[in-house]
Amino acid sequence: MSTKAEAVTVDVPAYMQETGRRARAAAKQISRAESGMKDAALNAIATAIEEATGRLKSANESDLAAGHRHGLDAALLDRLELNDARIAAMAEGLREIALLPDPVGSISDMNFRPSGIQVGRMRVPLGVIGIIYESRPNVTADAAGLCLKSGNAAILRGGSEAIHSNQAIAACIHEGLAAAGLPAEVIQVVETTDRAAVGELIRMEEYVDVIVPRGGKGLIKRISKEARVPVIKHLHGVCHTYIDDLADIDKAVRVSVNAKTQRYGTCNTMETLLVATAIAERVLPVLAGKYRDAGVELRGCEATRRILPDISVATEDDWSEEYLAPILAIRVVDGLDAAIEHIDRYGSDHTDAIITESLPRAQRFLREVDSSSVMVNASSRFADGFEYGLGAEIGISTDKLHARGPVGLEGLTTLKYIVLGDGHIRT
Repeated sequence: MSTKAEAVTVDVPAYMQETGRRARAAAKQISRAESGMKDAALNAIATAIEEATGRLKSANESDLAAGHRHGLDAALLDRLELNDARIAAMAEGLREIALLPDPVGSISDMNFRPSGIQVGRMRVPLGVIGIIYESRPNVTADAAGLCLKSGNAAILRGGSEAIHSNQAIAACIHEGLAAAGLPAEVIQVVETTDRAAVGELIRMEEYVDVIVPRGGKGLIKRISKEARVPVIKHLHGVCHTYIDDLADIDKAVRVSVNAKTQRYGTCNTMETLLVATAIAERVLPVLAGKYRDAGVELRGCEATRRILPDISVATEDDWSEEYLAPILAIRVVDGLDAAIEHIDRYGSDHTDAIITESLPRAQRFLREVDSSSVMVNASSRFADGFEYGLGAEIGISTDKLHARGPVGLEGLTTLKYIVLGDGHIRT
């Protein structure tokens, strides 16, 4: 850890107040920056990250070694790792953000009123965004890019397990900002690992406009409870795939295997598989073989275990569990109504999918499942800002206000009314 980081732990409240003051001042500057300047910074940061691949991997190796020593589980270590592909993806994500339309200053819904005035709405930055996250160092680049493009200043507080990785990425960010003529204070990475920094950040109403937490359920519950600043959050991802009795078997197998095994430690990974009774005996043995080959532990209801007698019994707790591990709960249900009822009861409003060849049933599922992402014949792993064309995401919100689903550029702005007149007065 750097000398500066060690020094600021002496007086965390003072350090965080100064960080907030700098962020508020920088927010004014970035809010009026031209799109070209912001895009130049994003591209410069991407280049700096690519050129620093070796340094980033070296810093990450220090974090991974510490993680192994401290007994981090496999899911957290997977999130923590920076390899060549993930570093390249960070750079690609930043360039994708640079190519996206700048939402700041866009005007919509302009209408003439009977009085003669024109009324519309303009997109403007939120201001200063505090982001609290665990493990994933790529969030540092993604969050910085989205906040920068949307005209916001950001205070990023990563977990202590990723401190070296985050500081190395921060150096690339500041290099890119300087190349574009923007102040380093636009993106600040908190340099102390003292947990008191989180408590300070979520109470700095004078300086911070919104908090975005990304991490475990415990972290997000704490922030939601203690924050004085508005929070955009999701607690956990209990994602479902429902295989309808009118599903194509090959399609159902392909999607359901990918939804679970493509990556285990992510919030959009399927945790519960629901299967219609009429198709269960045809599809479950095939899926069980695929999951067995991938090393996935299966836990099933009574009806599932009649078909797959060698799997474990699913308890009531399994239906609401976010495993983030190669474990899958399976339940056989009577049909679409039962599947929707199960999702309503046990789901987390994150991502749920149906596999079916019936358009009416697909439409019912889309309408009635009240999650931030609802899918037809597609893997839940697509619930991601990059896959949705947002360039990247700052998080996935299961709230209904003010943003929902993957939070990209528009989710980091708000709307204000604008009125155009020509000497008009109200009579």
